[in-house]
Amino acid sequence: MERRYDIDWLRVIAIGLLLIYHIAIVFQPWAMFLAFIRSENLSAELWQPMTLLNVWRIPILFYVSGMGLFFAMRKRNWLQLIGERTKRILIPFLFGMLAITPLHMFVFQKYYNMTLQYFPHMGHLWFLGNIFTYVVLLLPVFLWLQKYDNSKLKQGAQKLMAYPLTPFIINIPFIAEALVLKPAPFAMYAETWHGFYLGLLCFFFGFFFMHVGQSFWKNVLNWRWLYLGIAAILFTIRFTVFATEAPGYLMVVESNSWIFAVFGFCHKYLNKPSTLLSYLSTAAYPVYIIHMLVLYSISAFVLPFQLPVYLSFPLIIIGTFTGCYVIYEFIIRRIRILHPFFGLRWTFKQFQKRKDTPLTTKPVDQ
Repeated sequence: MERRYDIDWLRVIAIGLLLIYHIAIVFQPWAMFLAFIRSENLSAELWQPMTLLNVWRIPILFYVSGMGLFFAMRKRNWLQLIGERTKRILIPFLFGMLAITPLHMFVFQKYYNMTLQYFPHMGHLWFLGNIFTYVVLLLPVFLWLQKYDNSKLKQGAQKLMAYPLTPFIINIPFIAEALVLKPAPFAMYAETWHGFYLGLLCFFFGFFFMHVGQSFWKNVLNWRWLYLGIAAILFTIRFTVFATEAPGYLMVVESNSWIFAVFGFCHKYLNKPSTLLSYLSTAAYPVYIIHMLVLYSISAFVLPFQLPVYLSFPLIIIGTFTGCYVIYEFIIRRIRILHPFFGLRWTFKQFQKRKDTPLTTKPVDQ
């Protein structure tokens, strides 16, 4: 199939924004409630632009993950798919829960002179646990869609995509989820039932939009400015009327409006190959796994200097991105035995007996 470079860019951009979002939490009064190291110099102004991101930064990653599964299923049967997802998602998740998230909590405990304690926990890797669960739960549905590739459901969806705002139909189950669970705040996705069901919907519709095909992408391309305008209006209402936490049904529509707009603009301008994208798309996953450890370490180094926010915030950004790059480039990428634990593609040597030689090794691409 044709490589979708815009989807690769979406993943990279979303993870980059996630890092900046997490760094901004350091400067909020409630940072320690989320077990973040907190700066003594706080900034409410810094959080204002983050409130624009918080309704769609995680949902778009679930959409993109569903889209990625669509491409993976075109090359594998269901058993191969489960094996591949186990290696790429479940193994890094379990390793991270045992070895990575406890490390950044060690940094947190040491910074606040707490008794050092080890305990395995998901931390920010809850996202991976959700994704693997969605694969298992939704695989029968996806296999059915794949088997009946020219179903009336697909044909009907393709015809409807000729009209503006057709993708907004999917807001119905999202609104139902928000009305039933009443999440407060809406952007509390980590380890909540709201985050689980919202992610499940995003993952499913990410796959379904790829199943519908080019008609969906033509819709978001043609109407990207309309989606952007709706998102901007709803954010303005949320910011000025509701102090950033609007009723759930409005948050849902705003969230998907931002996402459809981003889909449209990325499809317009970023669907082309580049050397930079090739590198970043491979690095994004390992960086996501290690970024909290790096963020905590850099924060613990910078914050004791008591610098004003306008200096410490960019310093922590530079330090976190640089630290992630150094660890990825010079450790994770170059030590092949680490590849399975950070979601990189990996190979192993399989010993086989042959007639011409008593014992040979053959690399098997995974």
